[in-house]
Amino acid sequence: MSTHPFPLQKQMTGMLGHPVAENPIDRMFDTVYAHYGLNWQFWKSDIASSHELMAAIHGAKALGYAGFCITVPYKVASIPALDAVDQDVQDIGAANYVTIEQGRTIGHNNDGKGVVKAISKVSPIAGKRVAMLGAGGAGRAMAAEIARAGAAHLTVITRNEAQGQEVAEMVRRVTGIPVAWLHWEGDVTIPEGTQILLNATHLGAAPELGQVPVDWDSIGASITVVDVITNPRITHFLETARNKGCPIANGVEMLVQLAMQIFQAWTGIIPEEAVFQDAVSKALAE
Repeated sequence: MSTHPFPLQKQMTGMLGHPVAENPIDRMFDTVYAHYGLNWQFWKSDIASSHELMAAIHGAKALGYAGFCITVPYKVASIPALDAVDQDVQDIGAANYVTIEQGRTIGHNNDGKGVVKAISKVSPIAGKRVAMLGAGGAGRAMAAEIARAGAAHLTVITRNEAQGQEVAEMVRRVTGIPVAWLHWEGDVTIPEGTQILLNATHLGAAPELGQVPVDWDSIGASITVVDVITNPRITHFLETARNKGCPIANGVEMLVQLAMQIFQAWTGIIPEEAVFQDAVSKALAE
């Protein structure tokens, strides 16, 4: 029996971003914490501005959080507010989760590692020509890790040329693979020879559920199509690809792969993948 007169305070973790309402990550983590008998809880916080982001990061440290995730649109903007960052964040220029160690916030990035594991369950990456739609904070990490996984060539497709060219240059500098930038205007035509197509934008996420504007005539059945969206699991983008006969990889699988690494970093426990897969299915009410 516990000798404590009151229940021990919960250990807090969370997510900072905007929007966060539709993300199932809190329900997934809380289910996993319960499975492992941890008195932990995960809170999502919708942060309206970069100014409030700085206050939220300092607040999480002051409140004794074990760590927190960072999602759109703050994966780049959060870095100046952190006490330190690891080599991945230095290379990529974006952070997607934070550990708090001895009162110091330390930024990390495993977005790319998560998507590489998710894609690898469907298709090898080594030697493939990859096209990526979008180049935000998550896209930066994904581009770098896909290149490190042995991709032969990467095309970065963005509406914003400066953003796209910056990410292309970062990937060339960090990995040395050939990278091209393509302007995204209207229904973009996917470059001939593409073998893996990745949507790294938030187009198609709940509640809007819109289409990703691509020219589907340029996407053959042999292309592996990947989406980072976590809700719904099968987006319109992936449904259209599947109907064309394309192999697909979804954002929920990516979430599971990166969340397992974050859970271990925060708790020191090596989780079973089946526990996370079951937890995310329950979070999505599947």
